[in-house]
Amino acid sequence: MLNKVMIIGHLGRDPELRYTQNGTPVTTLNVATDESYMDKDGNKVERTEWHRVVVFQRSAENCSQYLSKGSMVFVEGRLQTRKWQDQQGQDRYSTEIKADRVQFLDRKGDRAPGGPGTGDDSSRHAPSGGRGQQPRRAPQQPSYDEDMGPIFPSEVSNMDDMPF
Repeated sequence: MLNKVMIIGHLGRDPELRYTQNGTPVTTLNVATDESYMDKDGNKVERTEWHRVVVFQRSAENCSQYLSKGSMVFVEGRLQTRKWQDQQGQDRYSTEIKADRVQFLDRKGDRAPGGPGTGDDSSRHAPSGGRGQQPRRAPQQPSYDEDMGPIFPSEVSNMDDMPF
């Protein structure tokens, strides 16, 4: 059996960080994915799907600290349905993505002024847990213009013809 979800999209609002009763950090993300297609009349139709993503532990704190509305993310995880009761006692169900991995896709130059990575993080601080540690900076991702080396081994060995 397989339960695997992978999405790339933009956050529709700032991440919401909270803590469980035992102190585990949990962040909720609302991620929008878009698709477009041509209808039978030749008109372009755009459709947005919203995904609720739940992130735990250190990843939850990182998401809360470094992401904001509009940030682009890659989320890998699995679908999970929770049952809960509303104020009238009716059973309700919520299906969400329980994230195993969240990768930040915004390049440093693509961030909006005042957003994450610009030094203006006065509006969001990850709790230090009493350890007095400074918040970590997100790891820099390589530039897309950067030469990452040869794609195929034959480019290194000058082998044009492979025997198989």
